[in-house]
Amino acid sequence: MARFNANAKDYTIEEAKPLPIILLLDTSGSMSGIKIDALNNACSRMIKKLKAEASKEVKVVLTVITFGNTGVKLVTNPPHQDVSKYEWQDLYPNGNTPMGTALKMAKDLIEDKETTPSRIYRPLVVLVSDGEPNDSWEQALEAFIGNGRSSKCERLAMGIMCHTDVLERFVRGTGNAVITANDADDIVRFFKFVTMSVTQSIHSKDPNQQVSKILSIEKDTNKPAINVANSNNPPSEPIQDDDSFDF
Repeated sequence: MARFNANAKDYTIEEAKPLPIILLLDTSGSMSGIKIDALNNACSRMIKKLKAEASKEVKVVLTVITFGNTGVKLVTNPPHQDVSKYEWQDLYPNGNTPMGTALKMAKDLIEDKETTPSRIYRPLVVLVSDGEPNDSWEQALEAFIGNGRSSKCERLAMGIMCHTDVLERFVRGTGNAVITANDADDIVRFFKFVTMSVTQSIHSKDPNQQVSKILSIEKDTNKPAINVANSNNPPSEPIQDDDSFDF
């Protein structure tokens, strides 16, 4: 008869797999007033809701990168912050719109396997801006969507009272349209939509595909919840893998 061996390593409980949300948020001077107020409110509500949806199988981790003020800032520390332990700190607008530098920072973060390990679900990258970038953004954007681990991320974008040409390039190949916000309520609705997507992913058997599925449903039903900009983005081919997001 085999003897009982109380070796701790034989009874290790597997940790919940991370589901990263990466927010790239415009904090330039043009975001002043109701725009930044609505953005702060919407992000704070999203975090509170995700805390309430905690799961033993999926751990939502949040990364916040802002671009504006005096440049680009990684707000979360550590970079991928457990959302259950994160308290939203209000953002304040000032300065220009260095979106390209923010995309480069996000890509560097995603490509670093020590910071962003392979055993995670497909990251969701959300880009929010109210204007055209004023740095060297084109190469950074094409690198983000065109190659490496960052190109495998799910991507959403919201344009706040602005032209959406750059944002449409960001979501190119995902099948997702740019969401347009014409007032503070639209900003709040967009983040409610993101929250719903992530929440359903948490409880889904296939979190990697859940965000895309919800987006398809939203566009196929004439719901007034969000405004979808005109887009000719074809859907990307699904990544053929298991429930891991192995880069």
